[in-house]
Amino acid sequence: MRPRKTDYGTVILHWLLVAAFAIALVSGLRIASEAPERTWINLFDAVLPRESVWTAHMQAAVVLFAVSVAYAIYLVRAGLGRRIQLDWIRVRGLFRRGQTRLGAINVILYWIFFVTMLTLIISGGLLYFGYFAGHDMAMVHWYGTWVILSFAGLHVLTHYAVGGASQLLRILRPTRLAPPPPQLDAVELLTLLVEQSARLQHDPERDGTLRGPQPALARGDRPRERPAVGNSIAQRPPATSPQGRASKPRDPTLQSNPFVVASAVAIIGASMIVAADRVAVDQLRVHRIDSAAAPVLDGDTSDRAWRDIQPFSLMTGQGGNFDGKGESRIEIRAVHDGTWAYFLFTWEDPTRSLKHLPLVKEADGWRMLHNGYDTGDEHEYNEDKFSVLLTTLDLTLAGDRTFHASPQPLTDAPATMTGRGLHYTSGATDYVDIWQWKATSGGPTGWMDDAHFGPPLEATPLQASNVEPYKGGFAPDPGVANYADNFVRQAGTSGGGDRTVLPRRLPRVLAATVAAMGDIDLDPDHGESDAARWFMTDAESIPYSPEEDARIPIGTVIPGVVIAGEFSGDRADVRCAARWASGHWALEVARRIDTNSRYDVPIKTGTFMRVAAFDRSQIRHTRHVRPIRLEVE
Repeated sequence: MRPRKTDYGTVILHWLLVAAFAIALVSGLRIASEAPERTWINLFDAVLPRESVWTAHMQAAVVLFAVSVAYAIYLVRAGLGRRIQLDWIRVRGLFRRGQTRLGAINVILYWIFFVTMLTLIISGGLLYFGYFAGHDMAMVHWYGTWVILSFAGLHVLTHYAVGGASQLLRILRPTRLAPPPPQLDAVELLTLLVEQSARLQHDPERDGTLRGPQPALARGDRPRERPAVGNSIAQRPPATSPQGRASKPRDPTLQSNPFVVASAVAIIGASMIVAADRVAVDQLRVHRIDSAAAPVLDGDTSDRAWRDIQPFSLMTGQGGNFDGKGESRIEIRAVHDGTWAYFLFTWEDPTRSLKHLPLVKEADGWRMLHNGYDTGDEHEYNEDKFSVLLTTLDLTLAGDRTFHASPQPLTDAPATMTGRGLHYTSGATDYVDIWQWKATSGGPTGWMDDAHFGPPLEATPLQASNVEPYKGGFAPDPGVANYADNFVRQAGTSGGGDRTVLPRRLPRVLAATVAAMGDIDLDPDHGESDAARWFMTDAESIPYSPEEDARIPIGTVIPGVVIAGEFSGDRADVRCAARWASGHWALEVARRIDTNSRYDVPIKTGTFMRVAAFDRSQIRHTRHVRPIRLEVE
């Protein structure tokens, strides 16, 4: 039995698609592992990439698009449409047995694959460019991936059922493309019918066969002559000879045309997409204003400086909470007066969350409310936050210069306690500027914490022993902040999820502290009222003592944050004010255009920006893929 083969165009396109999808799959799984509910993907850490994850994923996506276009063109040009044609004959074949049913199933699987691949390409493009880039589109992309994986398994099984191992191995045995059958010509068909009729009339042997044995002729009898056929068509014209009707063998060079044409169109299409992506950069214009028109930092969006500016809007996703969807639309406006740059950030957040690790007194002592704090992944009792990243690095795609995936990206550093990656830069002098606003810690007093991503830091003894999470290259700028946690862990309770703590400070006037916290509702899904605040100042509190503790009744809730002093040093470069109303935060920010700090990035044309929102979450922030390029007037 001769081994089965497949035309070389199908073989090449098939394996290009398999390779591109494999790269897209492993890089996509690494990206998905950052989602809060998908840490199980880390079980495959050994085979998942750690560097240039987003770049590899997008490059594979471009190849998938190119191969899809090439295959569609190739099928048409090579006359192979019957291979995937889904008609009523194929549909009826589902209700039969044997090869007919298997063939119908195979074609239906092909169309499921085509539709799903198209869905993946479209949804991936929408996520990449930020259109409809929320939870629902991400879920479409996620489930589409598993449909393709299921198709791959069923595809192999179906082909094996059709022809066994020989059928599977034919994709490894390329051959020349078979010439297509000649096209049906109506005039030629009528001519063939007439010729066939004429041959039946003049063929004695056929006549004898049809009429049976003839009696012998008597002497003197003459055979009756048949009348001549007067139809000129009965004489076979040279143009309709069998040799004339047969298709001439196609030249091997011409047989490559379908594949060459398909490849050329696909390469041109992919090149246009890459070029358009590089040209169509997301831009935020920083408008020039007079110093007298500078906005007042009070969280009020009605300042004259913001009125006539069209906001830059983008959808961010893959975060935690936000009503279970992990998405938030962010709008940005920016102005400058030559010395200071001002930004207005507004984003969707269903609740005003201020409850940052609150302390509750119980019969056996004080306990801290948390869910994930021990591993550095608190996602219930945390404050709302917002972060801004500035860099001069050419960040073509998200995370490929500042974020490194895997539970242990650095072999000579502790593994992450969260199972997620680390932020750090590769160059010894590369620093990425990070601003962090916090709804309870520092933010209400007018400061946005100035920090940075830099080279990986050496782990502290507590980080090395997994008591505190190792943070890679993330660190605050030099200086002092004005907030601190209002608790210390008691001896012997640093791990294992034990929530027993000892407050650093207690309320000086308990009734005043409780009143400042507003209506106390410990449900993390419920936000706080407009006037509420969940921190104590030095003046409102006193150092902890057993005597003062004894005066506080069981069931009392006190803040987990203490505010004392001012920000100072490089850490104090960013000023801010925020307000929450009707499901949105509005944050006004001011910073000098150039602080002359090695840890800060000047605000100038060509600087790239990223933004992220946190809904009562420590690290589960939203994100976007494409960076925003600043254009400063």
